[in-house]
Amino acid sequence: MRRWVGLVGWRHAVGVLAVLFALFPIVFVLSAAINPLGTLSSTDLVPTGVSGENFGRLLSDTQFPRWFANTVLIAVLAAAASVLLSALAAYAFSRMRFRGRRVGLLALLLIQMFPQFLAIVVIFLMFSTVTDLWPQVGFNTPWGLILLYLGAALGVNTWLMKGFLDTVPRELDESATVDGASHGQIFVRIVLPLVSPILAVTGLLSFISTVNEFLIANVFLTDTGSKTLAVGMYGLIAGERNNNFGIFCAGTLLTAVPTVVVFQFLQRYIVSGLTSGAVKG
Repeated sequence: MRRWVGLVGWRHAVGVLAVLFALFPIVFVLSAAINPLGTLSSTDLVPTGVSGENFGRLLSDTQFPRWFANTVLIAVLAAAASVLLSALAAYAFSRMRFRGRRVGLLALLLIQMFPQFLAIVVIFLMFSTVTDLWPQVGFNTPWGLILLYLGAALGVNTWLMKGFLDTVPRELDESATVDGASHGQIFVRIVLPLVSPILAVTGLLSFISTVNEFLIANVFLTDTGSKTLAVGMYGLIAGERNNNFGIFCAGTLLTAVPTVVVFQFLQRYIVSGLTSGAVKG
C-alpha cells in the first residue's frame, strides 16, 4: 500500500482534488439556478429544492432572448471575418516577399502588446463622429462592435496562422503553379484544407473571446435591446445582486450553450486536421 501511494496514489489524490476544485463553481451555479428561492443568501452547494422558476423569470422578465441573439450574431460574424481576413494576411506574409513585409509583421506584434482598452477614449470619440455620420455602424449596433473586435483579433490570429502556414511545404504551391493554378486557387484548394486545425482553433478562440467580452461592449452598447449577454446579465446583479442571483446563474448556464455547440462542431475539424497529412504514402 505504501508503495502504491508513493508511486500512483498521490497522483490520483491530486487529480481528484483538481476535479473537485473545478466542479465546485459549476455545482454552485447549478444549485443557485434551480433553487426556487433564487437569492444569493439562500444558495447552498446542495439546493433546498428543484424548480425552473429562475429560467422562466429570465426568459419572461428580461430581454435575455434578445441578448442571446445579439451575442450569437456578433460572435459568429466576428469569428468568421477574423478567420478569413487573418488567413488572407497570413498567406501573404508566409508565401510572398514584398517591401514592408518584416516591418508589417513587427508592427502587428508591437500593436498587440498594448490592450485595446487603453485606447477606449480615442475609440469612443471616433465612434461618436461615426455615429453622427453613419449610424448603421455606430453605437448600439452589432456592426460597429464587430469592427472593434476585428481590430483586436487580427494581429494575434495573423501571427498564429503564419506560423502554421510556414510548416506547409512550399513544393505544394510550386507544383500547383506548374499546373496553372493561381494564388487564389492555391489558397482555397490546397492551403486551407491543410491548415484546418489552426482555422478551427482561431475561430473557436475568437468566438469565446467575443462571447465573454464585457468592457468594450459595456461602453458601446447602452440601449437595452442592443446589449450582449455579458452586458445584459451584468445589469441583473449590478443593483440587486442578492435578489437576482438565481436568474443570473440560470442565464450563465444558458450562456455556455453556444460555446459548447461551437466546440463540438469544430472538434472534428481539429482532430481530422491533426491526423491527416498532405501526402499519403
